[in-house]
Amino acid sequence: MTKTTPGEFVRQVRQEGAKVTWPTPRETTVTSVMVFIMVVVMAIFFLGVDFILNAGVQWILGLGA
Repeated sequence: MTKTTPGEFVRQVRQEGAKVTWPTPRETTVTSVMVFIMVVVMAIFFLGVDFILNAGVQWILGLGA
């Protein structure tokens, strides 16, 4: 493995950075909104699952009393 000078490293980083396709501000906004919506949907889903499982466990524990 050959050693790379700091100047060469910076040059290579700039070359690789130029190859990146950066998202537009609109794409970033749309993606962020979609992530937020999915987080809310999943939170509601898991809240419902937790509520149902909690009710089931409470019912099972109530049978023994």
